[in-house]
Amino acid sequence: MSEPGKIVANPGSTLGEALGALIEREVNLLVRPVAEDNGCVYVTAGRPNPRTGQPTKLLLQDAAGNQFNVDAVIANQRMQPLVLIESKYIRYKKHNRDKGSWICTAHYSLRRTFPTIRKSIAVLAGSWSGSSKAMLNSFDVTLFEVGFAEIIRILADYGIDFAWQEKERDRAMRAWLNWTELSDYQYNEIARRLCSTIESALRESLNVTLSPDTSRKV
Repeated sequence: MSEPGKIVANPGSTLGEALGALIEREVNLLVRPVAEDNGCVYVTAGRPNPRTGQPTKLLLQDAAGNQFNVDAVIANQRMQPLVLIESKYIRYKKHNRDKGSWICTAHYSLRRTFPTIRKSIAVLAGSWSGSSKAMLNSFDVTLFEVGFAEIIRILADYGIDFAWQEKERDRAMRAWLNWTELSDYQYNEIARRLCSTIESALRESLNVTLSPDTSRKV
């Protein structure tokens, strides 16, 4: 997943991005079979670029023409969105409002544009303040949390000290270098352990939302 021993300019940020990507990938692995078991389509990227063949960003456009890059969408067979899903990792609470506000704005606007949307979900990993979570709840976003303390505890089992302070670059660099030495099996194991606390509730929530027997608001 990461080149062993690779020195980077910002080890704390780079490790955070790698961890966030790992959690998002695990969320996709958990959600996809639930969507497909309910006869739906799970989408995590836009159509491939015709020149490169690489997937593009997953963009949904609201009625005003604004495009929002969402992490994943569960759609019906007519490709109408049913569930919007975000997976966001934050280490420092000072970044809460930016990411939290974006989810609120994007999901609210898209729900107004697409009446087929039944639920907004956000998997929040790391340090999220009570006020940010309250704001997301007020916009009808269902939250699933992977707490910062749990991340520290699990990574410590793999020799990674994740509890550095913001200015402790040397400590962050050691954590990053230790991270790059892990095997793919260990990365996958970390992802499974981090998401194990939300797995059951996330599956249940989606099954209820996608079930044809669930009554809908009119």
